[in-house]
Amino acid sequence: MLKSHSCGELSSRHIGQEVILAGWVHRRRDHGGLIFLDLRDREGLVQVVVNPQVSPQGYEEAREVRGEYVLQVKGRVERRPPGTENPRLPTGQVEVIAREVKVLNTSKASPFPITEDKGVDELVRLKYRYLDIRRPPMRDNLLLRHRVVAFMREFLNARGFVDVETPILTKSTPEGSRDYLVPSRIHPGKFYALPQSPQQMKQLLMVAGMEKYYQIARCFRDEDARADRQPEFTQLDLEMSFVEEEDILVLTEELLTSLVEKIKPEMKVIKPFPRLTYQEAMDRFGTDKPDLRFGLELGDLSDIAATTAFELFCRALGEGGRVRGLASPGCAGYSKKELEELVKIAQSYGAKGLTTIPLNPDLTSDPARSLAARYLEPRQVAAMAQRLGGKGGDLLLVAAGNPFTVNRVLSELRKEMGKRLGLAGPGNLAFVFITGYPLLEWNEEEKRWQPAHHPFTAPYEEDIPILETAPEKVRARHYDLVCNGWELSSGSIRIHNRQLQERVFRVLGYKDEEIEERFGHLLEALEYGAPPHGGIAPGIDRLVMLLAGEENIREVIAFPKTKSAEDPLFNAPSPVSAEQLQELHLRIEEGKG
Repeated sequence: MLKSHSCGELSSRHIGQEVILAGWVHRRRDHGGLIFLDLRDREGLVQVVVNPQVSPQGYEEAREVRGEYVLQVKGRVERRPPGTENPRLPTGQVEVIAREVKVLNTSKASPFPITEDKGVDELVRLKYRYLDIRRPPMRDNLLLRHRVVAFMREFLNARGFVDVETPILTKSTPEGSRDYLVPSRIHPGKFYALPQSPQQMKQLLMVAGMEKYYQIARCFRDEDARADRQPEFTQLDLEMSFVEEEDILVLTEELLTSLVEKIKPEMKVIKPFPRLTYQEAMDRFGTDKPDLRFGLELGDLSDIAATTAFELFCRALGEGGRVRGLASPGCAGYSKKELEELVKIAQSYGAKGLTTIPLNPDLTSDPARSLAARYLEPRQVAAMAQRLGGKGGDLLLVAAGNPFTVNRVLSELRKEMGKRLGLAGPGNLAFVFITGYPLLEWNEEEKRWQPAHHPFTAPYEEDIPILETAPEKVRARHYDLVCNGWELSSGSIRIHNRQLQERVFRVLGYKDEEIEERFGHLLEALEYGAPPHGGIAPGIDRLVMLLAGEENIREVIAFPKTKSAEDPLFNAPSPVSAEQLQELHLRIEEGKG
């Protein structure tokens, strides 16, 4: 080894010891007679003092080094002189007096400061990701991710789970998003697909009698990127036989609470995890991904609005819509500009407008500051305020229109006000299980039913008789885990009976020959003693993002793609040669697509 110790591990217990260090020059300071080097490796940094009286050779070497040079330093650990300690550094009580300095490699000037954490364009960071990872925030995020995954493995291994690796090249089947396709050279005109998840494989492992499976699984979906989405992502894939929903929810809660307590003990987890039905979540928060770190619950005002002379409300109700709202505490004094900002947010999520009603101490509203107040009687304003839990000094935000848009708009406004008012609080993790989802949802564009989750989710047993006659009423044995407004995990109890699985496929519009071609392997397996089974798949990228206090999963992935699914480091995707295309029996048609 070229080093005996890590830079970041040195402390007062090493005083007097001879050490060999190797790492990168974080900073260099020439104090005219002494050169101070901050030497950095993965574990941290330590101050190295190069004194020409101790090491003339080392001093000459140190005069030439610059930031990010790679050095080997041999020297003695000493206590820093009184008054020069650095309490901000774990190694701040000691320094290394160099007796030998060796340059292992030089470095070009970095395209951005490694010593600074902020202010660098993300595209530049991604292009030079190998330099970006040297910076403490990225380094710490990747080390956190390592500890999270290691804990998951240890936790599940201790509970009898078996880690099974499943194929990356597989068959294209509908999972809810577009597949990434891989052409086969050996089989012209045929394609593999990269798995959106190992869904069918983990079900087949249950048929195979593995009973408890897990995998740190790589998944691929050809969909538009977002802050919490990448074309390739990682999840903890987990499946169990002979279980019901409660078994999986209890295990998941135990895993995550113990993980946070071990890995991030400074973070507060609200437990036990609350449970909401899908309908409860939509009614109270306008979304099935509610942030429960704060209140600001929505309320339905349709019955009150129906008694008013306000045309906007009456028109929305006449078209079959709803009138709903929330109360923002202490915001009655918002300026015209601030109110206009809220209206623009509402419009960006599909609303035609937003009704704002500032409340006076007596729960009335000044018509000069609210258009709606000109058409609402004082008792109607008071009734709305009471319905929404509003008090004097609060601001009512009211949306009217079709229920989907109203919920979406108010959900986003709720998040915005929670952020503006600082209601969430730092370091809190509010997990919540959402259950009772619909099994199917209507695709208006294609005029057919599609799975709300995936086609292998089991319906509630009591709803099976109405599967064909009233599919919109069938509930799924599906559950999501949400944390701080982010969907962290989805799972379900699966269909383990061929006849029921075929019925679901037919409701989804598949013909018998299509069912056999796409799913024949799974259907046949279900005939060989398939046990009842279910699972869940927490997203590791999003979980680590939350634990790291980041707002973008790219900050916790070593080599992510941009928002446009490009990799600026490897310049991917990129064209391939005509020879490669010929081998794959493919031809690019210009101007197509």
